[in-house]
Amino acid sequence: MSTLKGGEFLIKEIEAKNIFTMEDFSEEQKMLRDSAREFIDKVVVPNKERFEKKDYAFTEECMKQIGEMGFLGIAVPENYGGLGLGFVSTMIACDYISGATGSLATAYGAHTGIGTLPILLYGTEAQKQKYLPDLAAGTKFGAYCLTEPDAGSDANSGKTKAKLSEDGKHYIINGQKMWISNAGFADTFTFFAKIDDDKNITGFVVNRSELENPESLTFGEEEHKLGIRASSTRQVFFNDMKVPVECLLGERNNGFKIALNALNVGRIKLAAACLDAQRRIFNLSVQYSNERKQFNTPISTFGAIRKKLAEMATATFVSEAGSYRAAQDIQDKIDALVAGGMSHQEAELKGVEEFAVECSILKVYVSDIAQKAADEGIQIFGGMGFSEDTPMESAWRDARISRIYEGTNEINRLLSVGMLVKRAFKGEIDLMSPAMAVGKELMGIPSFETPDYSEFMSEEKAIIANLKKVFLMVSGAALQKYMMEIEKQQHLLINASEILNQIYMAESAILRVEKNFGPDSIEAAMAQLNLYKAVEAVIAAAKEGIVSFADGDEQRMMLSGLRRFTKYTNQPNVIALTEKIAKHFVEKNSY
Repeated sequence: MSTLKGGEFLIKEIEAKNIFTMEDFSEEQKMLRDSAREFIDKVVVPNKERFEKKDYAFTEECMKQIGEMGFLGIAVPENYGGLGLGFVSTMIACDYISGATGSLATAYGAHTGIGTLPILLYGTEAQKQKYLPDLAAGTKFGAYCLTEPDAGSDANSGKTKAKLSEDGKHYIINGQKMWISNAGFADTFTFFAKIDDDKNITGFVVNRSELENPESLTFGEEEHKLGIRASSTRQVFFNDMKVPVECLLGERNNGFKIALNALNVGRIKLAAACLDAQRRIFNLSVQYSNERKQFNTPISTFGAIRKKLAEMATATFVSEAGSYRAAQDIQDKIDALVAGGMSHQEAELKGVEEFAVECSILKVYVSDIAQKAADEGIQIFGGMGFSEDTPMESAWRDARISRIYEGTNEINRLLSVGMLVKRAFKGEIDLMSPAMAVGKELMGIPSFETPDYSEFMSEEKAIIANLKKVFLMVSGAALQKYMMEIEKQQHLLINASEILNQIYMAESAILRVEKNFGPDSIEAAMAQLNLYKAVEAVIAAAKEGIVSFADGDEQRMMLSGLRRFTKYTNQPNVIALTEKIAKHFVEKNSY
């Protein structure tokens, strides 16, 4: 069990035995995975066209079937009608149910995540008994109403109002929400409004079917969207909607916290939701490249195509490594808190909150990679990829929303570094001591001894340790210069987040390989190829930051440090690694 705090991966050496990987799935988890995959292959994939033709009823029908299989209640405790499985199992379900179409992925994610979790995490016992069994069974579906026309990322600026009735028994709700997933078929609505002249929003939950006046909750037409076409997305209007005071969720003025914590869970789940999409895009791409012939030879023999396939497979492997590593860290934290006497409800909240930095890293990295996979898939299919007759076109459109969901990737880049800095200022994580140690190292004379890298993955781990020094060097200097004003330096924060993301994901892949595979394995080649690309990305982001805020001797010293900390003793043969990976997957014809 890991005892790591959130963000501590930056300042601690992590042992491979202490991370969780897909190779560690229990028999129960493998059965869960296989059951989800079988349902998607039998029911969803053959009907892909129905999703593209905006068959909302079919999305609802699939959700009902998923509910009957128990997949809507995986995170819900047994005493509320769910399966009560752990956090990793909820990730597995999200992963394998979400891969074939973004429409179903969105309906599933919105229902099991933001549609259910706020009630589970913040509801009273009466609210949990009332709402959760139906949500877990799929006899009612959930929707979450936060976004407004003028309140997107700034959720607390919403204008929806709640006014207490004269008899003190009801709240009267007026306002509007937009981009509400599942609105067309949901019955249980979690929504946010400001009571009277409160500064902050408050959460509420109500069943539409129980409203005194059904016409007080109305809906716009289905939105016509670039992708996720059969995901029901509507505006929601509250017109003097009367709800009992018992519908208040959590505490008054505490809605923003509910919204933030629901989004933290949503971020790591969104990363999971992109994983099987990557696998399926890769499978379609490699199979097409083996079948498609040009100049009397399969295009999978061409180096330009093989490079794409190798990089797509590698990115998928890395995405899996980071996602399941963080999921188990969250699970371990939850288990430790429960063992210490905390309620499961509070422990789940604290567990996810602890690893909020990692959740943001994963959301950004994996959604970016999924979009790139779909883009490369179109390219491998060539002109056919641009046609609605092949699956790549819809995959590309569906992938695009992932970079906007759960807070845009730009917001999440700022958040990951911002949360890390705040934790450092609060003394929850010691970044300054390691940063000062790096500063001293820069002033010292570098060692010219050739290290012994005979042990498997030892050089790769040494490089990761040095990349962490790059982050500490750049962020430490930037913090000294800007202090609390650092939040205004968004360009620098985005550079810092790129370094942070590359470190976490590259380290996850290397530790996964060290734990489960050997030196000559394809997995080792993928971890090494990814590390090389990560080093190049770190150099670019760090250099841009250094030359932008430092000058003179400080700039020269930091650029010298950057060169020192990103230097290989044994440069990898990148083309040979790429070819090895491509050869394996072209022959296998699948991921």
